[in-house]
Amino acid sequence: MTADHRAGHLERLRSVLSTLVYPLQYAVHVPIRLSAWVVDNLNSRGELLEENDRLRLERLQLYARLEKFISLEAENRRLRGLLNSTVKTSERVLIAELLSVDMNPYSRRIVLNKGRQDGVYQGQALIDSRGVMGQIISVGPVSSNALLITDPSHALPVQIHRTGLRTVATGTGAADSLELSHIPNNADIRAGDLLVTSGLGERFPQGYPVGKVISVRRDSGRPFADVVVEPSARLERNREVLLLWPQSRAKGAMIDSAFKLRR
Repeated sequence: MTADHRAGHLERLRSVLSTLVYPLQYAVHVPIRLSAWVVDNLNSRGELLEENDRLRLERLQLYARLEKFISLEAENRRLRGLLNSTVKTSERVLIAELLSVDMNPYSRRIVLNKGRQDGVYQGQALIDSRGVMGQIISVGPVSSNALLITDPSHALPVQIHRTGLRTVATGTGAADSLELSHIPNNADIRAGDLLVTSGLGERFPQGYPVGKVISVRRDSGRPFADVVVEPSARLERNREVLLLWPQSRAKGAMIDSAFKLRR
């Protein structure tokens, strides 16, 4: 050991022994390295799977928020349209939301979330941003039932805007059509004519759009023409509607409320 320490005579021997022992050292170290590699890969795979699940959940949440934003945007557009329609009229109005729709295919009725406590009354006119929708037929404390103009039992006094001819538009039960009653064959009416409320009957204020004539069929063997009208209002697509108070009734309601406040 002293001679090796001073002269390094055993250096070559150690080199030879190291070369001979290296395969054994490598063989012993291989399982350790393999196990470490497997553990690292398993951990990496588990982390990737966990991250993938997290990203998938975040994506679903983002999609849900996006759909909500789209729905809010559409609702915002509808409300802006309703508010724009209030600018065109001096009557008092109130926005109401649909709670349910009658599923009877031959009936056109809806339920609104406004009732007697909001001042809603039987016979009140119902409109949207495009035209007349119907009227209230029954009122509860917090909700009300409305009859759409396309219901077979509904009749609405109207006037042809171009000629001033007055008639009655009745519902057909279909979602997108009305018909005009007792129009003589020689009457001046044609496709494209706009129908507005005539104001007769004192339920619908005068001048509100009702629909547009889409077909006029005259039969010489019959005294009256068959006239089909497409409603102006989006009867089957609205989520919000406007309840309308005529000026006289709105003033009366304001006087009543002021009297109650004084009392």
